[in-house]
Amino acid sequence: MILRRYIHKEILEKLGWIIGLLLLVITSNLFVRYLADAAAGALPTDLIFRMVLVKMLATLPKLMPVAIFLAVILGLSRLARDKELMIVSVSGGAHRFQFMLILQFSLLFAALVFVTSFFISPWAMKKTEELKARAEIEADMVVAKPGKFNEFSKGNQIVYIEQISNDGKSMENVFLQDLRGQKLSILNSNSAQYKVTEPASDKYILFEDGKRYVGYPGGLDYRIIKYKTYAVLVEQKKEDIKYVKLESLPTLTLLASDNPRHQAELQWRISFVLSSLLLPMLAFALNRYSFSEQKYLPVFVGVLIYIIYSNMLSISKTLLKRDEITSSVGLWWVHAILVALIALVFLFANVKRLSSRGGRRRYQSAEA
Repeated sequence: MILRRYIHKEILEKLGWIIGLLLLVITSNLFVRYLADAAAGALPTDLIFRMVLVKMLATLPKLMPVAIFLAVILGLSRLARDKELMIVSVSGGAHRFQFMLILQFSLLFAALVFVTSFFISPWAMKKTEELKARAEIEADMVVAKPGKFNEFSKGNQIVYIEQISNDGKSMENVFLQDLRGQKLSILNSNSAQYKVTEPASDKYILFEDGKRYVGYPGGLDYRIIKYKTYAVLVEQKKEDIKYVKLESLPTLTLLASDNPRHQAELQWRISFVLSSLLLPMLAFALNRYSFSEQKYLPVFVGVLIYIIYSNMLSISKTLLKRDEITSSVGLWWVHAILVALIALVFLFANVKRLSSRGGRRRYQSAEA
């Protein structure tokens, strides 16, 4: 029990540092990118932190397998370098016992990856798309500056707003020039509201208690219309360009579908869980070699294998999405290759240890 807690604590400390560092890098990049979008008027400032949070949650499954892989390989390398694993073996902690400790830790972590990959990440991706849609809807009014002339609808509409609320939806003393073909329409109102229709997400400016002047430039036959409320369409959404990302689809939807794209996304999510189980085993297998002279060599070898493994998974996912390989092959063959590699590493490590023991015994018998 003491040995189990000690080894788990060593790995957990490394895991916390690695995940924290990766999240810090990703969060910083996201924050800078969204801050630039907000400065350009493409993203409301009140959505920046929410966008960073949900995007970080959506990215977590991609970080977790490599994080536990590095945590195990770094933790075991440190224990081996300080001869603590040798003491553990002398104390009765054989390699099978150490293997079970790593497996137990990996199973608990894989359960967390399962929840994150199958439920939290799709929800976060869906929330990200909703926030992006909201940012797009509010983009026009975010860039509208009070006291200045603002262009909308590719210059066909010019709006002057004396005052605007913080949320960009309520306006006072509003002037709008709307040019449609050769026909010119001018509206002025003491107040106006920015409205969005829910089904189609069409954008409207709803004028209240004002006048509308309609006619042709250079002509004298203008019509003057008084109105209680008058809505002007600013932008109309097209339903045919609506696109739902695979990453935001619920897992149950993927399970019930035979679509190759859905199958690719499902197997991709499963891959995060399998990687969280297989990569720590690879780290343990690599640690069985003696790297006392080159303490960073197992990390280098492990990262190289991970890069190849990750790229093969990405290629297989693309092939499956294009229906160039069957779902029965899918991403499974990449995991099978990793399992075979782990078995080979274990086999060669055992052969090396047996040969070294045999050499020592022959040397001792020759001395005797």
